[in-house]
Amino acid sequence: MADDDDFPPGDGPTSGISVTLTAGTLQAIRERVGKRGVSAYLEKAAQRQIERDNLDELIADFDKVHGPADPEVVAAKRARLTGGNAGAGAAA
Repeated sequence: MADDDDFPPGDGPTSGISVTLTAGTLQAIRERVGKRGVSAYLEKAAQRQIERDNLDELIADFDKVHGPADPEVVAAKRARLTGGNAGAGAAA
């Protein structure tokens, strides 16, 4: 793959790499997806992590401009969305 190729996560040709995982992590993955599903599982996990990193960057940029969100307002909106207690999940 050429260095000037630019693909978004999930697109482009596949490329083999070597990945080192702890035995317990690899065992847990194989128990979920079998030996032949490990690469696809790791691909999806990496894509989700990239999405989370991008969201963290967006939140940090928003906080720089507008300041951090009020925890009480966040808890109230969470309760409204989930139908739960306004304090539930506030520590998460």
